Amino acid sequence: MAFSPGFGRVGGARAMVRVPGADRVARSASAPSGWAGALPVECAPLESASASNVWERAKSPALRRYCDRLASSAAKLAGGGAGEADEAERLAEEADHALPGHAPPAVLRGRALARLGQWRDALAAFEVAQSLDPHALEEPEALFAWGRALGRAGRAADAEAAFHALLPRVASLPLAERGPAEIDAALLAAGRGTKGIDEAIAILREARHDAEDSLQTVALLGLALAFDRADQRDEARLALASAVHLDPRPLLAEAPARGVLDDVSAPYEADALAAIALERSDPRAAREAWSSYVAGPGGKGPWADNARAHVSRAGRGTP
Repeated sequence: MAFSPGFGRVGGARAMVRVPGADRVARSASAPSGWAGALPVECAPLESASASNVWERAKSPALRRYCDRLASSAAKLAGGGAGEADEAERLAEEADHALPGHAPPAVLRGRALARLGQWRDALAAFEVAQSLDPHALEEPEALFAWGRALGRAGRAADAEAAFHALLPRVASLPLAERGPAEIDAALLAAGRGTKGIDEAIAILREARHDAEDSLQTVALLGLALAFDRADQRDEARLALASAVHLDPRPLLAEAPARGVLDDVSAPYEADALAAIALERSDPRAAREAWSSYVAGPGGKGPWADNARAHVSRAGRGTP
């Protein structure tokens, strides 16, 4: 896949959102433990000072506290859960208080808030970071959280641009985040209708390998649905043959699936994913799911006619 970063428009004001590129990403071997990405430039003097040079380190207690808190916050985020994210946010705030006016604390705070599902606050933190440093959001971990926050704020074009910058480097994300990132990006691409469906298919081909556990089934169902929408029905059947042969609705209601299906283009996609899976095993349930899709927001979206065609075929008893 080849994706190129771009610019997104904010609202109707044509304000430009700078989307980071891939050319400046470099992970520093001297970065503090747990810090994802290049060492913050303001911490470099401490790392280059000799460990035995106590006087050199003692001259900058605020800087030492700042850098220690940044490293600890990043380590908490690398650990995973919501409790760790709460602590990561607190540590990022302490770093900012120790040495105000730098972008890394705002980046870490945004990532922590995104982990907690506090999307509006996360987006505000990322915007602060970007105002302090135009390159602040170039690391894959930040791009992932920023793209999700943009998508959940309804800024689909900006979210897509962020994911376009991320996808060539998605392998740099922790394994548990690669599948969600790709599924999010694919849903956003599919939200553009026929103009984005080929891109969605390409991304979902990768997601079916990278996604873990229940999200692998979501990726397979998403791929089948994308093939169907592209009028590639044989490919859709092959994708479905690899998916779980059970009613997918309980799985789609679980937290991992909900975590990707609440994106800007996807609150109603669960109905379509369930419907495409149920067509052969439970045609009546499939028709109900397609009808639910048409009756909801999906009935006003770019794939409404595709769903109505499925309702019509189900009414004739053909999948």
